[in-house]
Amino acid sequence: KKSEVPEVMAKSDIKPKSVHHAQKWSDDVENLYRFQQAGYRDEVEYKQVKQVDTVEYWPETGFVKKLQRRDNTFYYYDKQRECEDEEVHKVKVYVY
Repeated sequence: KKSEVPEVMAKSDIKPKSVHHAQKWSDDVENLYRFQQAGYRDEVEYKQVKQVDTVEYWPETGFVKKLQRRDNTFYYYDKQRECEDEEVHKVKVYVY
């Protein structure tokens, strides 16, 4: 699954207009959970900080496969859902 973040957005320093907490689990919430675990707001901030054009996704599920933290250690994620129901409300959804 290709990322929904346009290339232009990843290049410039984009700030979110608003933020709210996720109400229920979805594929997008799962990926946001993974970015936030690694210390980033979302894919936009990850691409800005790490200066990368692409993020590795599992082809089967479309979930993030691997992220590099700010201290350069890597987080590796499973193909399956990792964000449990009790964690969903902690995930921040940013609106641009």
